Amino acid sequence: MRGTALKLAAAAGLFAGLTTGALAQQKNVTIGVSIPAATHGWTGGVVYHAQETAKQLEKTYPGLKVVVKTSPDGASQANALDDLTAQKIDALVVLPFNSDELTNPVNEVKKRGTFITVVDRGLKDPSIQDIYVAGNNPEFGRVAGKYFKDNLKQGNVVVFRGIPTVIDEERVTNFEKALEGSGVKVIDKQYANWNRDDAFRVMQDFLAKHPKIDAVWASDDDMALGIMEAIRQGKREDIKFVLGGAGMKDMVKRVMDGDKMIPADVSYPPAMISTAMFVTAGQFFANAPMRGTYVINAELITKDNAKNFYYPDSPF
Repeated sequence: MRGTALKLAAAAGLFAGLTTGALAQQKNVTIGVSIPAATHGWTGGVVYHAQETAKQLEKTYPGLKVVVKTSPDGASQANALDDLTAQKIDALVVLPFNSDELTNPVNEVKKRGTFITVVDRGLKDPSIQDIYVAGNNPEFGRVAGKYFKDNLKQGNVVVFRGIPTVIDEERVTNFEKALEGSGVKVIDKQYANWNRDDAFRVMQDFLAKHPKIDAVWASDDDMALGIMEAIRQGKREDIKFVLGGAGMKDMVKRVMDGDKMIPADVSYPPAMISTAMFVTAGQFFANAPMRGTYVINAELITKDNAKNFYYPDSPF
């Protein structure tokens, strides 16, 4: 994540560097930030970075007010959008809890003339957004699939999906494409909501259904932890490794230490919410159009480079 961190720092520096001109003609702007609550480690990281970035932005731009709201589910997030709209926000930075449930509510906010920045999970109608910030989800799946193709070569794999979203579909589709031409076969896949406990239960079902599983694509580090516990309790020795994703510090440490069951990980930094917030503020204070798509690369984390992705003080 070090390369990503440098890019984020550069973005922060860019917008901070434009502050002098902004302050000469102070503007009063309110940005609403709507994100999922810390339902798992990655979203916990998102909440942390959103709150810290809000403080930094308000310090940088005295005329700026940033309101951060967290929601435990899609319905609650839709209600939170109503609350933010009542505060007459000029822009909305939203990481949808899920794509289906939030597309229409965000569109209603857009109709009021609000500038819209969508982060990570995407909406069913991308025309709603002015800015889109996300990790490279097709690449996230492709990198993972290539790892299985190159390292497992052949065998039975089970796949853990997150929740029904645009990014989950992109990840799984490209994971399976990367396996084409190999001897690796996906024998089962289920949603586990990017949640450790749900993944534990799903893995128990997989272990009961399938007498031979060679490896697991967890696709998320929280889910990987639940999967590992189910494997331990089930005393299954046929499973060679579990590949997660997102760069949780505990998982990166296992990669660093040469844990055979966690030989690699795939990066997907929660700090992308900071990029989204800085770019959105730039739309109002930098006197330059910020519309477009900002994609953060997915990188394979191995024992050789894990030290570059390990941040022991990180909340995730």
